[in-house]
Amino acid sequence: MTASSCCPILCRVWKSSIGRKFIVALTGLLLVLFLAGHLVGNLVVFLGREAFNDYAQLLHGALHGAGVWIARIGLLAATALHVAATISLTRENKAARQPYAHEATIQASKSSRIMIWSGLTILAFIVFHLLHFTVQAGSDFSSYVDPDYLAKTGEERHDAWRMVIVGFSNPLVVLFYLIAMTLLCSHLSHGVGSMFQTLGLRSKKSAPMVTAISKGYALLIWLGFVSIPFAILVFKFGR
Repeated sequence: MTASSCCPILCRVWKSSIGRKFIVALTGLLLVLFLAGHLVGNLVVFLGREAFNDYAQLLHGALHGAGVWIARIGLLAATALHVAATISLTRENKAARQPYAHEATIQASKSSRIMIWSGLTILAFIVFHLLHFTVQAGSDFSSYVDPDYLAKTGEERHDAWRMVIVGFSNPLVVLFYLIAMTLLCSHLSHGVGSMFQTLGLRSKKSAPMVTAISKGYALLIWLGFVSIPFAILVFKFGR
């Protein structure tokens, strides 16, 4: 299939409200899977410098260094598309809503607006997170060298473990991180259920189980991600 033939198909999908709902659901699924994998990787920090730096070296060496950038660009693109489709659907629903709309519809609209703002905040956080730890704007993390690896091999490698410890020693960074994670998990607790519904995996019978999975997953993600800056800032882990 050529690029010229793909464009009309994508345009037709975007013009359809059903198509945009599937875009929201599929990008949401991609982001949900990414978060689980990212959390597992981040928790390696508790295993110490060597384990975490081995993990970081493995990631940055994938596809000769291109793999991690493909993942980052894909994450930003999926998040932007997810937010854009959600905003478009909310505007469309608002325009179509009649004065005699049911209370449930009005409540759903309010929930959608909350989802949009939390989604935009999460997008801003992703950009900040990349600037902080990847581009290292305003920081000199690039000068950190793993002392244990240097002593063992005689070669230098980036000390990603120390970068995380120092990065989360800043109370303002941790505060913004906690706010973003809380909004993210609030978003997840509603969004995962909506994703199941759009993909046809939710029924009246399975609704309670889907709700429990959504809230349980959101809580697990929140506890996992928050545990890292909390341990560093409060319990002085690694400091």
